[in-house]
Amino acid sequence: MKNFTDLRKITKVFQQYGIDISGKGKYASFEKDLRMDKVFVSGLIFELEYELHRELEDDKVAGITTPTQVIELLMS
Repeated sequence: MKNFTDLRKITKVFQQYGIDISGKGKYASFEKDLRMDKVFVSGLIFELEYELHRELEDDKVAGITTPTQVIELLMS
């Protein structure tokens, strides 16, 4: 049940940034397809960490390019 609650929180944050994570949107590149600057990607990741009360390692965050990668890291 906690996973479902976490997924709802994740979906809410992505919607605030205008990113649809259902369908092809979850595989879109932040910079190329969604045209997001690194600052906004960092802000998105910060908000996700804050909502879920988790902190991702900096070296793993540096390699994130798609919403799917963020979700996988947060759910693992």
